[in-house]
Amino acid sequence: MVRLNSATLRRLPVATPSYDRDGIGVGIAHVGVGGFHRAHQAMYLDRLLERGRARDWGICGIGVMPADRRMRDVLRAQDGLYTLVLEHPDGDRDARVIGSIVDYRYAPDDPAATIEVLAAPTTRMVSMTITEGGYRAIDPGSVFGLIVEALARRRDRGMAAPTIVSCDNIEHNGEAARRAVMAHAELLRPGLSGWIAERVRFPSSMVDRITPVTTPDVVAAVERDFGVADEWPVVAEAFAAWVLEDDFADGRPPLEEAGVLMVDDVGPYEAMKLRLLNAGHQCLCYFAALCGYRMVHDAVRDPLLAEFLLAYFDSEAIPTLRPVPGIDLHAYTRGLIERFANPGVRDTVARLCAYSSDRIPKWLLPVIRDNLDAGGPIRLASATVAAWARYAEAVDERGEPIEIVDNGADSLVALAREQRRRPTAFIENAALFGDLARVPRFVQAYSWALESLHARGARATLEAVLRNEGATP
Repeated sequence: MVRLNSATLRRLPVATPSYDRDGIGVGIAHVGVGGFHRAHQAMYLDRLLERGRARDWGICGIGVMPADRRMRDVLRAQDGLYTLVLEHPDGDRDARVIGSIVDYRYAPDDPAATIEVLAAPTTRMVSMTITEGGYRAIDPGSVFGLIVEALARRRDRGMAAPTIVSCDNIEHNGEAARRAVMAHAELLRPGLSGWIAERVRFPSSMVDRITPVTTPDVVAAVERDFGVADEWPVVAEAFAAWVLEDDFADGRPPLEEAGVLMVDDVGPYEAMKLRLLNAGHQCLCYFAALCGYRMVHDAVRDPLLAEFLLAYFDSEAIPTLRPVPGIDLHAYTRGLIERFANPGVRDTVARLCAYSSDRIPKWLLPVIRDNLDAGGPIRLASATVAAWARYAEAVDERGEPIEIVDNGADSLVALAREQRRRPTAFIENAALFGDLARVPRFVQAYSWALESLHARGARATLEAVLRNEGATP
């Protein structure tokens, strides 16, 4: 067993960077260095570096949350290196040490130094994976507060503006990032907004790779199976995709050479991924949890759950999508079933159920609203919302407690536990559902499914929905 760091690279029994990491410049500051970033964007930059390209585009990770302290400590001890293990559906596994993260700053340690990294003329791209909830609050110490201060310094120093790239699962994520930056600028730096609007670019992107949370079992398996002592490896599926709008303020790395699809309009790809993969995860996870499943691959191999997913894809989600250049949507959804069923990924149902109040409104409710507008079917998506409401009662069908992991957990549980007396209590939360509690078609479909979940349970409800019981007019 070899402990991972720069000094031991040549002794590791797995693939390692063949490029010289000394002298790689920081061109990208990435906020939110979690498992997904390290399995995705950092991997693409590692590919370019391996080809002798993009040596000015190394990554400086930036942490802002208390949980990021441990990432600071691990990356510092390992010189920014970590192991990426790819799990193939046929059981094969590949491991490689990724070397594209060449610096890391934990903002609370030294906010001024972190801002200087963001303001440096060599930092030409600022990217982020901060999850859906990170775009809401206006706070000087937040990601966007730091970015705005760095932009103000750039303006005052007569420097070029950077490109800000959101890699979060939000529809029109470039526009979401622009709005967040502008809102912070108007509050913290009056007069900066015009410079931002003229100079900074906010391309949208679509990112795709299933990446479960690293557990102690994963750390132990990397030691056992690959002989690498890595404090925080990453395991992901072999599939990866990145579609990025080609709109940059001050140059970019040749990402297309690493497999990134550079396009003029990310919209069709973005909607495809959010309404099929991400919303598909939501259609699966609450019913799966109520049926007693703990692992995603076990749940999707249940023929009833797989049939429900495919029915959602075919009858409700795909009809709301524009054509996606180069993609057969029906083939894509069958591929999703195979990806979800990959046992090597060991994704948990609990991970998919977490932070639902950030996810459902952005991924699933748009499908319901589009079908309401078009007169299309909404039974399956509405039943999924009902399954979330039933799950949020925090007790499963066997009477065992469920841990609700959500920023609004307390209020969600309180509303969910009121719904046996008042069935629409959960969906009357206008902050999440808007006016849907006043839309008769949705209320009818949702209420029928919720009543069935209470009276008959998850499996019987799935069977009834697929038999077209409780159909809406």
